[in-house]
Amino acid sequence: MQIAPYGSWLSPITSDLIVAQSVGLSEVRFDGGDIYWLESRPQEAGRSVVVSQRTGRDVLPAPFNARTRVHEYGGGAWTVADGVLYFSHFADQRLYSLRPGAAEPQPLTPEGSEKGALRYADGVIDQRRGAWLGVREDHSVSGREPVNAIVRVDAGGIAVLASGHDFYSSPRLSPDGRWLAWIAWDHPRMPWAGTTLYAVELSEAGLPAGKPVVIAGVVRESVFQPEWAPQGSELFFISDRTGWWNIYRCGLSTRKIDAVAPREAEFGQPQWVFGMSTYAFAGAGSLVCSYVSKGLSSLAVVDLSSGRFTPLELPYSDYSSVHAQGDRVVFRAGSATAAAGYFLLDVATGKTETLKQSTSVANDPNVARCFTSVQTIEFPTEGEQTAFGFFYPAFHPDYRGPESERPPLLVKCHGGPTAAASSTLDLRIQYWTSRGIAVLDVNYGGSTGFGRAYRERLEGNWGIVDVNDCINGARFLAERGLVDGARSAIAGGSAGGYTTLAALTFQDYFRGGASHYGVSDLAVLARDTHKFESRYLDSLVGPYPERADLYRERSPIAHVERLSAPVIFFQGEEDLVVPPSQTEVMVEALRHNGIPVGYLLFAGEQHGFRRAENIKRALDAELFFYAVNVFRCGLAF
Repeated sequence: MQIAPYGSWLSPITSDLIVAQSVGLSEVRFDGGDIYWLESRPQEAGRSVVVSQRTGRDVLPAPFNARTRVHEYGGGAWTVADGVLYFSHFADQRLYSLRPGAAEPQPLTPEGSEKGALRYADGVIDQRRGAWLGVREDHSVSGREPVNAIVRVDAGGIAVLASGHDFYSSPRLSPDGRWLAWIAWDHPRMPWAGTTLYAVELSEAGLPAGKPVVIAGVVRESVFQPEWAPQGSELFFISDRTGWWNIYRCGLSTRKIDAVAPREAEFGQPQWVFGMSTYAFAGAGSLVCSYVSKGLSSLAVVDLSSGRFTPLELPYSDYSSVHAQGDRVVFRAGSATAAAGYFLLDVATGKTETLKQSTSVANDPNVARCFTSVQTIEFPTEGEQTAFGFFYPAFHPDYRGPESERPPLLVKCHGGPTAAASSTLDLRIQYWTSRGIAVLDVNYGGSTGFGRAYRERLEGNWGIVDVNDCINGARFLAERGLVDGARSAIAGGSAGGYTTLAALTFQDYFRGGASHYGVSDLAVLARDTHKFESRYLDSLVGPYPERADLYRERSPIAHVERLSAPVIFFQGEEDLVVPPSQTEVMVEALRHNGIPVGYLLFAGEQHGFRRAENIKRALDAELFFYAVNVFRCGLAF
């Protein structure tokens, strides 16, 4: 074992290895005797491809890309029914179908007045009537906010089934095709703040036969993922009416709502994207569900007759995209030592099969031996409260630091800010720890997975609670001698980038940081961002322009004279959520003040980076910047 300064250790986990071996995994589902999943491939400029497990081949031919821009964040861009693939193509946002044996997908929807003006997502198939039902977002009228609706697409054209609300999601058709359920909400609420669950009876033609009825949901109740029971007489859904996202059932005839195995855990997730699923029916008598407790996720089976709740002993701590077919369950999962993957579970036997993993690197003993463990920490923060995080100690089996030295610390801030840090193996974290740099991934107040009250800590306090929690988490580790408090950096993307810039501007704990497409001007974000988030800041900061004073007070861009720490910025040239102009004002101000600053602008990238070469360049540039300007350690590429 070599003794070498922290941060200078030579690691086999390189940026080349990370981008060459990795694919993004998000959605998996059954269709008949086959299983299909989605892969996002950095090596193909981020193209999203649907793959068949039975054939082991791509279903979607190049250059087609199953990705939608509804709500800008997308999700739910594809579905399969009887072997027919239905998907939204990223280049023109039209809806297409691809039948088995066909050479090319065929468009099902017309082009808008401008390319990409009509967008589609979250579809289900009405097989009896031969139609696609899902969300349409219409950008065709210039100068007007996009219009969202639930629509029906069939050979006769497009019919609107539900409209009038600002947002829609989760259309679900009952097994007999008689009822349609969906979720809707309006400005200024976000879907994790308050949504309404509707149901309407359909005519033989598949159109609403009457007025929709409200099943659940109020201004401060978030309803998530409605699903019809296999027999069709009950509608299940998730609600946080008790302060925790739990599962409920409602009988159509009685409208009586009952909780299903209630507990202080989160069975729902924030609807940043479409196509999310945390539970599924395993036959008529039980369901399989994922749930989160103190940031860690588990899988369980619920007997619907007795209410018996049985956790499953599986080696994962993060679950999503749960679907079932009888006793067979597919899901996306991962753990601190297992890369994200798609898995098939036989509930009856307990046997699990790996279908696809995001990377094969974890199976390489030379690489896996360098993985650090993850420690869940709970630490004190402002207001006599506690916050949470995942701590990854610096580790390499061939190195240790000098006795007189403690490792530098990189504090990571997740996006959203209504999201959560994941405990799944992230090679980008191991990239740091295997070089002798510890990482703290903070679940600051406002994060999901800890109940509604924890989520609401950020109401009116964005830029305050999150910043304090990140600083207090870093201090907690430094006070215990686990890291060097004088060599701490902070980094985050999008909303996490704002937390980073706010911490560096308004506090003086961190010695530097990195903003990945981060917000610096809250007023510009409130005025110019896309529809989905256009009123989000009402709850995080206050109404705009009525409280313009708060927006200026908390905007790093308005106080650049207070920013004296080195910062590196990473930005997508086509980012509509955080335009490059915001970042460039910050960069120029730092240059003018003589503060070390870096800026990488990536052509062809939007809000988040998908191209392998850009992911690699950003990771290596961040390490170089910290080594020279923050940690002051030797380079280890």
